[in-house]
Amino acid sequence: MVRKTFVVLLVGLLLASVHVCAAQQLKRVPHIGFLFTTSGLALQSRIDAFRQGLRELGYIEGQNIIVEYRYTEGKQDLTTELAAELSRLNVDLIVASSTPAILAIKKASTAMPLVLLRLTTLLPAGLLPA
Repeated sequence: MVRKTFVVLLVGLLLASVHVCAAQQLKRVPHIGFLFTTSGLALQSRIDAFRQGLRELGYIEGQNIIVEYRYTEGKQDLTTELAAELSRLNVDLIVASSTPAILAIKKASTAMPLVLLRLTTLLPAGLLPA
């Protein structure tokens, strides 16, 4: 129940951010990017919960929202490449859950909104002022 509440809250925050960006362009389909440093298989239950949260809010992938999932499968050298790819896709925002992913996204685009799933790693990584 806690996981479902968290996922619905996350989806709401993501979509609220996307609506602000999309309000300037009529009929633009929200486009969200995910960058994870693990495998998709390891995160399948969370991804399923995220998709369920989208459906509960009236969003269906491929119809009225686009979600780009990128996984490094534990290969750190892919993180920068995949962050740059998401930046080139011009997603409305990127969700990341690890310090390497956050740093790669920051390097790829300083203007892109970023949703962070692990706040404990920001200060040691120099992403927040002390």
